[in-house]
Amino acid sequence: MTRVLVVGGVAFNTMIQLEQFPERRSQTVFSRGYHETLGETGAGKALNLRKLGFDVSLHGLVGDDLYGHRIEERLQQEGIHFLRDLDPRGTERHVNLMNAEGGRISIYMAYATFEPQLDLSHLEALIPSHDYVVLNIINYARRLIPAVKRSGKELWCDIHDFDGRNEYHRDFIEAADCIFMSSDSMSDYRPFMQYLVSQGKKLVVCTHGRHGSTALTSDNRWIETPIVPGYTVRDTNGAGDAFFAGFLFGHSRQYPLKQCLRLASITGALCVTSEELASPTLSSELLESEYRKHFG
Repeated sequence: MTRVLVVGGVAFNTMIQLEQFPERRSQTVFSRGYHETLGETGAGKALNLRKLGFDVSLHGLVGDDLYGHRIEERLQQEGIHFLRDLDPRGTERHVNLMNAEGGRISIYMAYATFEPQLDLSHLEALIPSHDYVVLNIINYARRLIPAVKRSGKELWCDIHDFDGRNEYHRDFIEAADCIFMSSDSMSDYRPFMQYLVSQGKKLVVCTHGRHGSTALTSDNRWIETPIVPGYTVRDTNGAGDAFFAGFLFGHSRQYPLKQCLRLASITGALCVTSEELASPTLSSELLESEYRKHFG
């Protein structure tokens, strides 16, 4: 079984569905519904990867509180090895406002400690035994970059909606071998992708929501992949992390790049049909079946 170490990004979310985002004025707003669930990018990747058959270890910070206990319980139920450290500030919590068009406003209502005092030696020791290492852009995760480099493992990073200027991302961008990002904050993304490849990146993938994705390889091949139609959008939260997991599924099986991107698109599409970070129906068998249905 392929082993993946995912570091950083665990929270407990309150998801509130609205017909449309409220205007900027004092008012009373009625929701279409709400639910509470596991959140954040590390959890999203871990859940999708586990459902696709990976042996997943996830490190994250949680509090010794109700929300931290609920996160631990859910991850254990999913068969994920949760390597948690306690955050004295408590469990990070978000309120996500989701509109009917799939837009999201994420409100951080409780923050994780930015510079936690952690002994990461136990994580450093795990790196050589894992096939993939994924560092999310959580501040403490950058401390593991030297250990990943010493191990000779490829470093996979998702820099999300990087705007091309934020210095916070620099360590992750410089160290990563394979980079995933979105064009939400960078409409002119191609020059930046070309720059990354010129700096030695093996692969750069940029997602565009309902407009598909763009990939650039180390040999300067551009590949455009549209979304896969036919899936009813219920909640777009976690779609990017699901996309990442679907791509890694194909990559781990040494499928051609175009097939990996199509599998990623299907995994993202399955994610948005549910209110969770990963579709409850997701499995490697379902993903392969959906691929055959759409692409033969």
